[in-house]
Amino acid sequence: MTDSSKRPLAVFDLDNTLADTAHRQHFLEGRPRNWDAFFAAAPQDPPIAEGVALAVESARACEVVYLTGRPERCRRDTLEWLAAHGLPAGRVHMRRAADRRPARFTKLEILRRLARDREVRVVVDDDELVCDDAERAGFTVVRARWAAKSAALQEVQEREGRT
Repeated sequence: MTDSSKRPLAVFDLDNTLADTAHRQHFLEGRPRNWDAFFAAAPQDPPIAEGVALAVESARACEVVYLTGRPERCRRDTLEWLAAHGLPAGRVHMRRAADRRPARFTKLEILRRLARDREVRVVVDDDELVCDDAERAGFTVVRARWAAKSAALQEVQEREGRT
């Protein structure tokens, strides 16, 4: 049962929802993939205006929570990036080091856990499979279609469980 005395949650993805990863996607195109370089370049991600504006607007009525497939080792860089770009303060849920499940599984698990105690008013994500599964589970979804799609990033989200 959810606690209606607390503000509802607005849950935001990071990569290609709030942060433009285009400048670092080339690290995922070859084999082997250069994960260290891909994540090391994340602090230079430009913010995506549409996503940032939606997060700021959502913070008026909701507690903003961030749900990313980035590994836990990226926490400090991620928190600094969020603050540097004026995003609302909020809890950040990240992928555990050994978790290589597709993002749609890890994210849905966390969404269900969040929904046990609080109303999840909206989920904002660019990954169509995450959005599809969240909608099937009864969540209201905004599909973040404002960043250019990357075939390499979509493949690793689904097949390699790295972001």
